[in-house]
Amino acid sequence: MPFCAANMHMPAGFYLWIALAVVFAALEGMSAQLMGVWFALGAVAAVIASACGASVPVQVAIFASVSVIALVATRPLVKKLLKKRVQPTNADRCIGEKAVVTEEIDNTLGKGAAKVGGVEWTARSETDAVIPAGAYVRVTRIDGVKLIVEPVA
Repeated sequence: MPFCAANMHMPAGFYLWIALAVVFAALEGMSAQLMGVWFALGAVAAVIASACGASVPVQVAIFASVSVIALVATRPLVKKLLKKRVQPTNADRCIGEKAVVTEEIDNTLGKGAAKVGGVEWTARSETDAVIPAGAYVRVTRIDGVKLIVEPVA
């Protein structure tokens, strides 16, 4: 029996779908991953179907269909909009640059320093080889606040 203002009896599933819509919307509000919004839309569609007198299997089919269609239609766009952009730092500019060793680099003793771009850094050898002061090295990566370097031939 279809719902109308004169008949306050709600069809089967009506309150369940409202509860599910609220739960999915609340879960969406608690996460930044956009995981529940599609299911909340599906639940709202099922509420409407229930209010119009659709049977429970039809309500479930509408819920599933609307949820999947909303997911397929919007997920790629949402992923693109939420994609984190990596912002390189000034320190990243050092990678691949030549540096001069200002203090002998010895990984075993945990000592060493190199100067690149006018800035002196703590340095460690990529290969664990001892590198003497005055040698030229290439920065292969940065680990925390240490340059990881390899000798330049």
